[in-house]
Amino acid sequence: MGIDLSVIWFVIIVFATLMYIVMDGFDLGIGILFPTTQDAEDRDVMVNSVAPVWDGNETWLVLGGAALFGAFPLAYAVIIDALTIPLSLMLIGLIFRGVAFEFRFKATPAHRPFWDKAFIGGSILATFSQGVVVGAVINGFSVTGRAYSGGPFDWLTPFNLFCGVGLTVAYALLGATWLVMKSENPLQARMRRVSKQLLLVLLAIIAVISLWTPMAHQSIADRWFSVPNLYFLMPVPLLVLILSGGLWKTLNNANSHNTPFVLTLGLIFLGFSGLGISIWPYIIPPSITLWQAAAPPQSQGFMLVGALLIIPIILVYTFWSYYVFRGKVQHGEGYH
Repeated sequence: MGIDLSVIWFVIIVFATLMYIVMDGFDLGIGILFPTTQDAEDRDVMVNSVAPVWDGNETWLVLGGAALFGAFPLAYAVIIDALTIPLSLMLIGLIFRGVAFEFRFKATPAHRPFWDKAFIGGSILATFSQGVVVGAVINGFSVTGRAYSGGPFDWLTPFNLFCGVGLTVAYALLGATWLVMKSENPLQARMRRVSKQLLLVLLAIIAVISLWTPMAHQSIADRWFSVPNLYFLMPVPLLVLILSGGLWKTLNNANSHNTPFVLTLGLIFLGFSGLGISIWPYIIPPSITLWQAAAPPQSQGFMLVGALLIIPIILVYTFWSYYVFRGKVQHGEGYH
């Protein structure tokens, strides 16, 4: 049996997407959480906790987009055409967030509130737009031949907008538990309380999406609720409940600093896994599989050589940067 390059590239794209969701998720969450804190020093600690790593986190978004373009050009063309508006809004949000991130440290006290608002707005806009994209992928795209045949606003549906809200809450929870790990004293205590509130909201959103999706798509209902799939997939919702219970318990434990963030990562991974289970093997739901959308094997093989060289370098750099800037962030210190 030969090597299935399409599956390998699908795994690479899924890995890059998951790395982006995890890493850029918590620093976007910092911006989403800014309105919960009015103290200027606490806001500086929040930003300083991600200042050394935030721009490197977005490397995974670039890698995932480039891999999709090269390995599955049909999927890239359809998704870009169908989601031009939310993807453009996401990029605008990321630009505002990035500029505000750098400028708020250099601004005069009179101008800092403006950049704080830009940081909040850019973070929320980028996150909400990403959630809309996720919802649109679940809903599927109208494709005729090898081209998108829907309208420019087909993404504007209640389900997709609800997914935007859901991802905003998920990123906020990631950011809050990150701050539990990286901060101390009143800020950490506040983030513990905020994390518990966000966890309850996120569980409610997960429940709604878990019911809404199979009710709207018979194929997804068959995937999750047919026998024997039901038995194989039952661990996913059970693990969500187990991790949520553990997260609630650790948030009540003042001596638990790292575990809440790790458990939140587990929840995000389970949500991402549920998405993958629902749409597999379609890269353009509901009709085009990853093999139908794939580039020629020669192109995939050529790119794979470069990917196998660059991905380990990115991983080493990422882990090293997190290792160097490990530990708590104190008031009055930071990386600018």
